[in-house]
Amino acid sequence: MKKFRKPLFFILLFFCLCAANAQDTIYQIDIDKEIGSTTWRYLRTGLHRAQQQGAKAVILRLNTYGGTVVHADSMRTAILNAPLPVYAFVDNNAASAGALIAIACDSIYMRSSASMGAATVVNETGAAMPDKYQSYMRATMRATAEAHGKDSTGRWRRDPLIAEAMVDERIVVPHLCDSGKVLTLTASEAVAHRYCEAVVENVDEIVTRQLHYDHYTLQQFEPSLFDEIAGFLTNPALQALLVTLIFGGIFMELKTPGIGLPTAVACTAAVLYFAPLYIDGLAANWEILIFVVGVILLIFEIFVIPGFGIAGISGFILILAALVLALLGNVNFNFDFVPSAEIGKGLITVVSGIIIYAVLLLVFFKKLTSKGPIGRLALHSAQDKEAGYIGVPPELQQLIGQTGQAATILRPAGKVVIDGTQFDAMALHGYIERGAQVRVVKYENAQLYVVEVK
Repeated sequence: MKKFRKPLFFILLFFCLCAANAQDTIYQIDIDKEIGSTTWRYLRTGLHRAQQQGAKAVILRLNTYGGTVVHADSMRTAILNAPLPVYAFVDNNAASAGALIAIACDSIYMRSSASMGAATVVNETGAAMPDKYQSYMRATMRATAEAHGKDSTGRWRRDPLIAEAMVDERIVVPHLCDSGKVLTLTASEAVAHRYCEAVVENVDEIVTRQLHYDHYTLQQFEPSLFDEIAGFLTNPALQALLVTLIFGGIFMELKTPGIGLPTAVACTAAVLYFAPLYIDGLAANWEILIFVVGVILLIFEIFVIPGFGIAGISGFILILAALVLALLGNVNFNFDFVPSAEIGKGLITVVSGIIIYAVLLLVFFKKLTSKGPIGRLALHSAQDKEAGYIGVPPELQQLIGQTGQAATILRPAGKVVIDGTQFDAMALHGYIERGAQVRVVKYENAQLYVVEVK
């Protein structure tokens, strides 16, 4: 038995040394730009990587003057539901949307020179939005503070009234904020009113003095080029523009013969729209498939059964549904875990793109009738009958019954050659391939109609 004591002693010593040298992982995510689709992607990706690496906690270093409410709300929801504790380090500024994100964290630590608050909803010019927007923000701030519950004495861990006063200047907080002033907390004020656990100067102080991790490894989230591009492409404003290009390209192409620039624009916009959503796991294969089926139905409606009936309406609905569904985090047709606000955001984004296309189309045609730069593209001179102009060339009527050859593909419009002369023509039924023998069967509204001779 004695011969086993020394090896066993060294094995135990080895494991003790390993345990003593084991270091806990703390994950840091920096938010130092405007709150938007890019910072939302930083947080979402960072939380996922922290969990994969077995991190004990996440420190969110904030230095931002705010941003869009919709992305701030998504970020605060992700923090409140995160499986890891998330601690905010306000490194100078957590204003507006940044304050909402900080309040969502489990604990808040601030640099001595830092400030937090001023969460009034404003427009692009900095002017306060109408009260219905402020009402939503007040409720969101209040609910976020209440989410941290009460302590053993029955006091709120974070007073909801203080959070609400950061939005509405009418809220009075005794000994802190008078009516007529939107609340912004300094570090010392935040500590005094339990909105900050401690004043620190760096992340190391948080980890060692506040969280009591003596041995730790700090892993910092480093956004990739794809994160930057994907964050830019998933901006709702850009997504609405891509929807405009998709619908504009499809309908412009359907109105012109052949495949050209509108097709290229629509395809490129569709790829840029779906690609980041597919990689993020939002756009599923079946959602992209119904988009393709919708486009095919529109093409079928235009070229095979002219008019706008069941196929055309179905195609439009499928395209619209695919664009909206790709923005939602649904699992197949299960929407139980999809917030209603997310559905509304998806609908607004897609419908906005369609409205932009319709408005641009109307403006363009209106400009064509004006005398401005765009108006020069249109013909404004009149060709009166008294001046010798006639609307219909009489010689084309004589072509009825004659045969020729398709000079281009007719889908349905194209060109045909009859007796060595090229004419514009329209296929009466379906497509006619280039080189096929054709016969003129009708002349109507200055347009030749041909059928394929088989």
